[in-house]
Amino acid sequence: MVFRRDPGAEWPSSRACQAHGIALYIGMTMTTRHFTLLSLAAVALSGCGKSKPEAKTSRGTIAASLLTLQNPFFKVIGDNITAEAAKQGYDTLIVSADNDVARQSNQVKDFIVKKVSAIILSPADSKAIVPVIQEANAAGIPVFTVDVPCQEPGVKIVTQVATDNLGGGREAAKALIEALKGQGGKIGVLDLKQVESCILRVKGFKEVLAAHNATAPAKIEVVSELDGGGAKDKGYKAAEDMLQAHPDMVGIFAINDPSALGARGALEKAGRADKVVIIGFDGQPEGKQAIRDGKIYADPIQFPDKMGIEVVRAFLKHSKGEDVPPQMLIPTQLYRQADGKSDATLK
Repeated sequence: MVFRRDPGAEWPSSRACQAHGIALYIGMTMTTRHFTLLSLAAVALSGCGKSKPEAKTSRGTIAASLLTLQNPFFKVIGDNITAEAAKQGYDTLIVSADNDVARQSNQVKDFIVKKVSAIILSPADSKAIVPVIQEANAAGIPVFTVDVPCQEPGVKIVTQVATDNLGGGREAAKALIEALKGQGGKIGVLDLKQVESCILRVKGFKEVLAAHNATAPAKIEVVSELDGGGAKDKGYKAAEDMLQAHPDMVGIFAINDPSALGARGALEKAGRADKVVIIGFDGQPEGKQAIRDGKIYADPIQFPDKMGIEVVRAFLKHSKGEDVPPQMLIPTQLYRQADGKSDATLK
């Protein structure tokens, strides 16, 4: 005997199922009763008294093109964007621009075609990215920046969530002055001129050096400023070139940890690791470990987790019609060897 259900009918209640099953059971043969009892049990488990689970629906997609996911710093930003967006019911699409403005422009065009709810950018080039931001503006998609600002005219950015890079650069200079202990001398800077945040770091760094040199008997002179690419291999090569041109250098300021670690490698190869002070920037795990081990003197550390969370929260406020400030700056914190030695996250 087969138990059938009209496909268009609602499932009966548990009590109705039980009554109907008892009625069918009476008058059957033992074999038929056994078979039907199993069938009824299966039906009861699959439908009686239960409603179908509701599928979760997404509120939309938040898309982000970050400078490079090869750098752990940006991966932390991306991971926190994803986590915070999920809490609010949004899907995410996180991609790497790989420091290539043409690639990033194509990614933004793809976001526009997909009609995403919001676009978050860490511009590979703050000037060259302007046309595609204008396309997003014309499509009515709100644009936010994280870590790397875009302060060019002609674009609409809801808010720029970033480290206080100018203040962080000032902290880096203070750390260098502290490390040199009144000693002057020649220093180099490993920069990344196409990225606005790095430009601000160097600007803050030079401001404090200028103020220091105005009164200090021993001047600290920037004699070389080269593009370290924000990467370990390019930082190594740039620092190597600096040392060949100025073998008596006493310090290097690198705009991030990968380039600082590259500089450390060049110093070790040249046998000058104990003669040149390195100041980095970021506070990535590898950078913090190098500070703990005495390979880098200090870092103004950033908080990429906060950046990822705050940029999503800014979008949510904007989507509700609430006011959002044009800029949200997160202060840095100077991290020295003593901090590294008390840092439980390190070896």
